[in-house]
Amino acid sequence: MYPLKTMPKLTGILETALYVEDLERAAGFYEKVFGFSRLLCDDRMVALNICDEPRAVLLLFLRGASADGAEVPGGHIPPHDGNGQVHFAFAIEENAVDLWRAHLRHCGVEIISEVQPPQGGHSLYFRDPDGKLAELATPRIWNVER
Repeated sequence: MYPLKTMPKLTGILETALYVEDLERAAGFYEKVFGFSRLLCDDRMVALNICDEPRAVLLLFLRGASADGAEVPGGHIPPHDGNGQVHFAFAIEENAVDLWRAHLRHCGVEIISEVQPPQGGHSLYFRDPDGKLAELATPRIWNVER
């Protein structure tokens, strides 16, 4: 049995990490297509601000550059790395699907699939420069509202 009478509450996902072949190419893609701003940049990683409330950060790590861990001010970050076909989604407003579809096309991003689940909502799927499957999704795909 869990030792506490009540479980502490999480407040969200703060960071999502992607491992990329070319930091500048990947960062440039997310800055151009989504307008994300850089919070931190070095030869190992780029941290991009996705949105302020709630705070959400997209971490782009140069593939292999963190496999031995990293000494940073304040301590040591344990080793991590990743590859393969990954998937992630950004939340969009219900009424913004058409705007995002047009914006992606304007930026030269090919929409490879669109899904409208039976419970409602809408998803646009595309690939980033490293081939990762990215999704723009409205909240109703999971029956959650923000």
